[in-house]
Amino acid sequence: MLPGPIGIFDSGFGGLTVLREIARRLPQYDYIYMGDNARAPYGTRSFETIYQYTLQAVEALFGLGCQLLILACNTASARALRTIQQRDLPAYGPMHRVLGVIRPTAESIPAYTTTGRIGLLATPGTVRSGSYVLEIGKLHPWITVHQEACPMWVPLVENNEHRGPGADYFVEKHLSQLMAQDALIDAILLGCTHYPLLTDKIRAFLPRENIQVVSQGPIVAERLADYLTRHPELEALCQKNGQRRFLTTDDPSAFDAMAALFYGEAAASEQVSLEALRR
Repeated sequence: MLPGPIGIFDSGFGGLTVLREIARRLPQYDYIYMGDNARAPYGTRSFETIYQYTLQAVEALFGLGCQLLILACNTASARALRTIQQRDLPAYGPMHRVLGVIRPTAESIPAYTTTGRIGLLATPGTVRSGSYVLEIGKLHPWITVHQEACPMWVPLVENNEHRGPGADYFVEKHLSQLMAQDALIDAILLGCTHYPLLTDKIRAFLPRENIQVVSQGPIVAERLADYLTRHPELEALCQKNGQRRFLTTDDPSAFDAMAALFYGEAAASEQVSLEALRR
């Protein structure tokens, strides 16, 4: 089996914030980022649709030579990852792996709280799935998770309004509603990969300075580094030329314009068909 790049998948742009941190932590590896922008967002779709769309992307990335994939999408991680791992991965053999963002985040969360009360800011779909409540509760039953759905935050970011005064109302509203659930919350987890772009706004409206704001990107990057150390047989199948490739199922010019916002630097993407890549 020939070495290949590490695949990073998201339904849209948000996963670029995860890729940014992974590439910063592990710059030596090759990465392919795939955004299914033509069918985003996934959060409003049914379980079966999210599973089918995510599986198509996984198969396409496997077809491009990736052995290790990261679902840098909370919706896909919550609604499709486990089914893909249990139902589909066995056909590819033990040297193909698909990882998500929820499990490593849940494993790491105790480092950010002393009260055992945390808040989760996420999309309505992620909140409805209850994935963080279940995963954190299973791993750390002493931690209580309070959730707040923020349906307007992704559109604010994708319309480049997250720095303006228009975002203030929605950030303050949802932070107030979250903190009203429990005054002892001392860590707020950003359960959507778009939300790191709102970090400055979030911190400005926190009721106390000692509340930590936790982004997934650095956590996932650190856990991936640990995973590769613990699985040298898989690490050997990851190419190391420091190359980045960006794929989108929609208009590349639109993707490239948004990529600079999320990834922090310019990206030249290619438009692809998932069906063609899977053949």
